[in-house]
Amino acid sequence: MNECGPNAPDSSTRPTPPPGVVETQLMLGQIHLDQGRMDEAFLMFEAAARSGDPRAVNMLGRAHERGWGITRDPATATLYYTHAADHGYGWALFNLADLYLAGQGVRADPYRAHVLYVAAARAGVAKALNMLGIMAEQCMVPALLPASAPVFFHAAAMAGDCWGCVNLARLHLAADQTAQAVPWLRKALEHGFGDVFAAIATLLATRPEPLLRSVAREATRRMMPRADDT
Repeated sequence: MNECGPNAPDSSTRPTPPPGVVETQLMLGQIHLDQGRMDEAFLMFEAAARSGDPRAVNMLGRAHERGWGITRDPATATLYYTHAADHGYGWALFNLADLYLAGQGVRADPYRAHVLYVAAARAGVAKALNMLGIMAEQCMVPALLPASAPVFFHAAAMAGDCWGCVNLARLHLAADQTAQAVPWLRKALEHGFGDVFAAIATLLATRPEPLLRSVAREATRRMMPRADDT
């Protein structure tokens, strides 16, 4: 497809930007995003996407999906993700799979989501392995058996995905394997972020074991804003 979304120029006539320009625009967009300047972030992602670089097109899709500096529009996000996914970009494959799984911007289609998550995992997106584990655990498609869920979670965790670590730990706890769960919980704490910390605190809220109470306290501590954040 020649268009990556509304008003996108034909890539065959689009001038190639000087080396490093797209990387700089993406970096500035991320800085604006991290600091809550959504309008500025959108302008940077939009400018970068004019190059046709799938990384930038994917981020413009994210802006439309999440409403960063523009009215939220998952259907338009789908167009951008599809363009970037057609170029084999792993995160675009993953983001498109999320939309098909949730039925946002497109008709819900777990089978299509499964295919896209597999492609994303093959492209090196560890988070896709975690999603395949969730789909297997919840019997979303016949191709994924529930017994394969721990395999996917373990693969995701080994590849450094925080949610894979949390889900693998959750399965160990369900099997009363506290000693096996704790290292994965600590790895999730080490590499995680707010939502991961909150999930760990919730998972361990009623667990009385001293080791797990220690992990729960650490998760709660990391959820609290630091003095230099306020």
